[in-house]
Amino acid sequence: MRTYKLTIAYDGTGYQGWQRQDNTDRTIQGILEHAVSETAGYKVEVNGSGRTDAGVHAKGQTASIVLSGQVEEEVFRDQLNSRLPGDIRILKVELVKNGFHARKSAVEKVYEYHIDTGEKADVFARRYCFHFPHALDLAAMQKAADRLTGTHEFGGYTDKKDEKSTKRTIYAIMVSGQGGRVKIEYSGTGFLYHMVRILTGTLLEVGTGARSIESVSDILETKDRSGAGFLAPASGLFLREVHYR
Repeated sequence: MRTYKLTIAYDGTGYQGWQRQDNTDRTIQGILEHAVSETAGYKVEVNGSGRTDAGVHAKGQTASIVLSGQVEEEVFRDQLNSRLPGDIRILKVELVKNGFHARKSAVEKVYEYHIDTGEKADVFARRYCFHFPHALDLAAMQKAADRLTGTHEFGGYTDKKDEKSTKRTIYAIMVSGQGGRVKIEYSGTGFLYHMVRILTGTLLEVGTGARSIESVSDILETKDRSGAGFLAPASGLFLREVHYR
């Protein structure tokens, strides 16, 4: 048996998220499992580093698979890509130690959220940015973001009420912008359901002056979702990369 790590890029616009579902064949995991199983000649399970929501994109999602024997990595990659639609691509296939698991072995995930603050939405980027035509105080957003770094209970920043644990560690949040484009980069051990999108909505409200910098800390204390910001759309969110030891 041989374990392989896949690095995957996809445009999530037309899909119902990463996780396979019984009621649709429009999931990234489901399509990948079909392609891998056809290529290998037997059923193969694809385990991702985490679930991305419907409409969320990935520049560097990772997944692990276990095959019955060793394969030529580049050949196998090309065979998979020949069976995949144009909006899903295997960037790399790597042989790793048996026991590696894309989710359980991950130590850091990096997400990017892209915002278009122009008066009119950019016709070419509209599927990959959130059009938010407001002047933003990026310095205030960064100060608020700094309050969210570290290990906290993020119960107020998730839409899933039955999480076993809401404790997560955020290593850094970086807010930057130029020429009508704003990017927020999140790095952490992992993120709860809708967490990055809620954090983004909250920071955007700080940027417009609709909420105070201090309020982001209050939400950590109260763990009350109703006190946090709006859920930013999926279209602006990318899983950029996943790191392992």
